[in-house]
Amino acid sequence: MALGPGTQVVITGGNGGIGLATAVGVARTGAHVILAVRSPAKGSTAAEHVRAAVPGAVVDAMPLDLGSLDSIRAFAADLGHRIGALDVLVNNAGVVMRKRALTADGFEMSFGVNHLGHFALANLLHDQLAAANAPRVVVVASDAHRFARGGLTFDDLNSERRYRSMRAYGASKLANILFAREAARRWSGAGIAVNSLHPGFVATRIGRDGDGGRLGDVTATLLRPFAKSPERGATTSVLLATSPSAEGVTGLYYVNSAPKQPAATALDDAAARRLWDVSSELAGLTT
Repeated sequence: MALGPGTQVVITGGNGGIGLATAVGVARTGAHVILAVRSPAKGSTAAEHVRAAVPGAVVDAMPLDLGSLDSIRAFAADLGHRIGALDVLVNNAGVVMRKRALTADGFEMSFGVNHLGHFALANLLHDQLAAANAPRVVVVASDAHRFARGGLTFDDLNSERRYRSMRAYGASKLANILFAREAARRWSGAGIAVNSLHPGFVATRIGRDGDGGRLGDVTATLLRPFAKSPERGATTSVLLATSPSAEGVTGLYYVNSAPKQPAATALDDAAARRLWDVSSELAGLTT
């Protein structure tokens, strides 16, 4: 089913960067865009940006802190009161932390926000997705998943023994791909297509708003001339969320709008199943 008036799309982290550019691209289809953002003020500003870019766009912002399971549950409950079926969920928000930090629930921030928060959100919205015609989940991962050499360390998912910023970030992105593959398998009977993607190196604020520290600021500044614009970075997200060519396609990893083989660690079905079970327990969800 093509998106259009009456269809519903949720985008996490839609207040800036790739998420905001994705929101603009999706809004052009006429779908109702819901920006799931931590800051209400930034959400309001982002919604105005989308309306300015796409006259007549139907866009709203709702509060969501992916570092808080209580916030995720409240968001899912509120969304359930507002809409019946959810056509597309874009798991876009992400953080990279120079120093180890914890979410409100005590999880290492990269793992807790990038993976576990999105895992909980998608599962809590499963029934609304299943109620739509040809629903899709789009997971913004990264080729940084290759930094997690050897795969996930299941006995230290919270990086308590040793914390290395890019290893933790890479592990969270590997978890994104494993989640997408396992969700595609588990949810195929409900007709929910789930795919992940690498947006490329994009000129966004990630790593430059204090989470990456001084090193993140300097590195991002030096590399910025070589980065994609958020609009170009959002191309694959928009394609997977809106294109008829992606309907029914599931369980794949995309780069530059085309399927690509991820690292071998991202194709480990046993690890994907284990991660799902562990994540369900950590998030307090029934399997």
